[in-house]
Amino acid sequence: MTEARAPLTNWAGNHQYTAATPQHPRSLDELRQVIADAGSVHVLNTRHTFSAMGDAEVLVALDRLADAEAIQIDRATMTVNVGPAVTYARLAVALEAEGLALANMASLPHISVSGAIATGTHGSGDRLGNLATSVRALRLLTSGGDELEITAEDPHFPGAVVHLGALGIVTQVTLAIEPSYQLRQDVYLGMAWETLAENLDAITSAGRSVSVFHNFGEEAREVWVKRDPSAEPAPGRELFGAVAATTPRNPVLGADPINCTPQLGEPGPWHERLPHFRAGFVPSAGDEIQSEWFVAREDGMAALRALRELAHLIQPILYVSEMRTIAADELWASPHYRRDSIAVHFTWHLEPAAVAAACVEVERTLAPFSPRRHWGKAFGASGATVTDSVPRLDDFLKLRDELDPSGKFVNPWFREKLLSTP
Repeated sequence: MTEARAPLTNWAGNHQYTAATPQHPRSLDELRQVIADAGSVHVLNTRHTFSAMGDAEVLVALDRLADAEAIQIDRATMTVNVGPAVTYARLAVALEAEGLALANMASLPHISVSGAIATGTHGSGDRLGNLATSVRALRLLTSGGDELEITAEDPHFPGAVVHLGALGIVTQVTLAIEPSYQLRQDVYLGMAWETLAENLDAITSAGRSVSVFHNFGEEAREVWVKRDPSAEPAPGRELFGAVAATTPRNPVLGADPINCTPQLGEPGPWHERLPHFRAGFVPSAGDEIQSEWFVAREDGMAALRALRELAHLIQPILYVSEMRTIAADELWASPHYRRDSIAVHFTWHLEPAAVAAACVEVERTLAPFSPRRHWGKAFGASGATVTDSVPRLDDFLKLRDELDPSGKFVNPWFREKLLSTP
């Protein structure tokens, strides 16, 4: 008797993929044939999307390609070439072993480098752009079978980096690197909203990366500050009235802090402080759905005040919300294109219907602030509502038409969100 196979789902389990199993090409020629035979095709990597964005009739996993896990460091140019199946956790360890580092990392080191770049996924920091801003070149396999090397000198480069999986299949990414550095992580408890609003610039610049965790309650519950341990003056026991924690914390209430990176001011390598969660543990809450919207930095506190009016709707299905900052960039499909951003992130309970309803209300509330969306997370808007938030969309779609005239990499999610109109 044949054993029933469990449906293939995304990481959260809230989306079941169209294909029952991914295909595993072992060479570029096999990958070319898969693309040629498919009606629509998409890469399946760590599956850390929370919608149908990564779905297609045919899914391909690139982990069996010859250079899928390759990490090649070039000290002369201070870059690293990364294979399509490499995660940030694995890359960080390899770089640190050579005394090298990335400028930024996401909260979860479990995600793949190529997937994070495709969606403009970000770390945080006043002077740090999203993770795609570290890209210096891409190797892209098009629907016609051509392998293109797109470098920073190419006029199409700003459109190709945050590609949403719609331009082709990335087989290698080149990233900028820098010398390794140390960070310490301190968590401060109980900051009044008024204090945060009045001192926002000073608070978000208190470290290389700063995150504010809350549940839309009476105060900002935790402020996580990641900073240079040698910087002067040394951190005090308070940060604008918030008191330094004396025991490790998990931003998700009730969750074990052992899942999180070291805190309490203990210095350590960059890759063990920039993420919130450790690579060896289940990240974040586990059974969850994530959403994230971005507003202009100057609108951040007003947007949060407006959202607090939805607390009665949000709180029953919310694990935690996070506010952080991201620097502007020049990447066409990036949510931070020419706009310094404040992110409003939601980690929801795994209740798809209730989350979908909440997303509609969040979108409505944020509408006056011209929100942009994290492409890989759950949101309710489509058509003109989304396309109006992408200033260079026409240029991006022209590049898509040029690189994929047959539409192999266009899936129903892309049509709904970026090609449909009301």
